[in-house]
Amino acid sequence: MSVQRMYQAKVCMAEEAVQFVEPGEVVVFPINPGEPPALLQALPTNQKLMGNTLFRMLPGYPLIETESEIIKQVSIFLSGHDRKAFSEGVSDLLPNHFSDIPALLKMSSPTPVVMAAVSPMDEEGYFSLGTSVSYVGDLLDQAKSIILEVNQKMPRTFGEQNKIHISQVTALIENDFDLPSLPEPILNDKDTKIGQTIADLIRNGDTLQIGFGSMPNAVMEYLKDHRDLGIYTEMLPDKVVDLYEKGVITNANKKIYRGKTTATFALGSRRLYDFMNNNEDIFMLPCQVSNDLRNISQLDHLVSVNSTVEVDFLGQCNSEVIAGKYYSSTGGQADFAKGVRMTENGRGIICLYSTAKNDSISKIVPLLSPGSVVSTTKNDVDYVVTEFGKAELRGKTVQGRTEALINIAHPKFREELTFEAIKRGFLPKKNFFMI
Repeated sequence: MSVQRMYQAKVCMAEEAVQFVEPGEVVVFPINPGEPPALLQALPTNQKLMGNTLFRMLPGYPLIETESEIIKQVSIFLSGHDRKAFSEGVSDLLPNHFSDIPALLKMSSPTPVVMAAVSPMDEEGYFSLGTSVSYVGDLLDQAKSIILEVNQKMPRTFGEQNKIHISQVTALIENDFDLPSLPEPILNDKDTKIGQTIADLIRNGDTLQIGFGSMPNAVMEYLKDHRDLGIYTEMLPDKVVDLYEKGVITNANKKIYRGKTTATFALGSRRLYDFMNNNEDIFMLPCQVSNDLRNISQLDHLVSVNSTVEVDFLGQCNSEVIAGKYYSSTGGQADFAKGVRMTENGRGIICLYSTAKNDSISKIVPLLSPGSVVSTTKNDVDYVVTEFGKAELRGKTVQGRTEALINIAHPKFREELTFEAIKRGFLPKKNFFMI
């Protein structure tokens, strides 16, 4: 049978496609733009579901309204669509390092149901996972069912574990919809100062891992005069397009995936998705490959840039909890914080605003706030950057770390922080009022 005839035999309506999910089965969605919205909406129409679990990461659409006994909804990384639900106990959260997610999902079910939005089928019968290979790519060979939502607006991308053949597909629907996108970030004065400071730490020929958020991406505004930069990252952001167009990104110096920009998912504007479409310079990797310490360690001159919520005097970073409530998750921050230290001439950078709530709260703190978690350990941070400069922690003693961090705190809090540091024995008494 030709691939076109196989395709036609498997096309159906969303309400029909979700009937292939059996009671108790685990269903897995890709990250954000890779989610299939019509299948998501139709899933509760399967009246036989009971004891099922739905895993989503950084969801781009609201949770479905159903009882948890029917479908338990579990987040792998919270977004605005499920933070409130988690805090109210409506949904659950799976702690993880990004690199571990495929293995953790296989623990939940060795034969899950994969539902994904994909690019149109090519002449050989293959669909592309497009923006989100992430943890889904590694599940395809073992999946009990693969149910696709074919979208003409999903970019066709290349990479590893990024293709699904029509023969593997259980059912498919056609639905052309605009992919979820992020608005162009509006950079404030703090962002620009942080971006400039970090950009000064990046040298020509370096390879970059850029994390999620306005602060890390502000760095890319100040790299336009750099040369021969490489990209080896998790999330592919919009600013990559600008640097490509200016000839800044060449990936010429990478020991692995030379000449290719690598990522495990993308989230940005339509401009980014169009740039990715049929672009062989973009190479999408499954997260257990992109975030594997053994691969990261091969990238000499790697600079990892990630943001956090607060940092204590020891350099411990809470990147997940705000005011005692979960806001996000670990993601790949710890993967890269650990991996970059295994590279030659690697630098791991954590950035944050020095304050919150109109400068009423210091984010450089003696101890992490009650209810906080340690996302990145004190031993895995090289630099911390705020709008007041950089603190180099690697190789520094407790006293050295404390002093360096107080020096990049907001000036209005430095005296108070110094007092607290002395009280805890982190600074000698002679240092009081000297910082």
